[in-house]
Amino acid sequence: MKHGPELGFDDDGQPVLITAAAPSFEQQHRERVRKYLTLMAFRVPALILASIAYGLWHNGLISLLILVASIPLPWMAVLIANDRPPRTAEEPRRYEAAPTRTPLFPTGTRPALERRHPPESGGEAAGEASYGDIS
Repeated sequence: MKHGPELGFDDDGQPVLITAAAPSFEQQHRERVRKYLTLMAFRVPALILASIAYGLWHNGLISLLILVASIPLPWMAVLIANDRPPRTAEEPRRYEAAPTRTPLFPTGTRPALERRHPPESGGEAAGEASYGDIS
């Protein structure tokens, strides 16, 4: 059953996109998996092609070049598959001024140099002896 464009469908019967929402996470994941599998699908044929090239021409250099070209394929596949969709012009670009640094061993906040308090008048505190006293 064909719907007309006035009902929200185009001439081919497909629904018209009426939102500016990003593609769903599942759809983005499927596209990334497809890109990854496409790049990785070239790795095994490259290894087979290297062995066939060596069998045909008995030239190790050609086989080695094919193998060297296939080495970065897994790395490239992972980078491309983990890439996020490109930013749109409407997407804001935010700059965080200076991120706070979390220390490896956090301690309480205290000034770098502490003031020494002058001794209280009236002698030494109870229970403390001076260096010269022998008790």
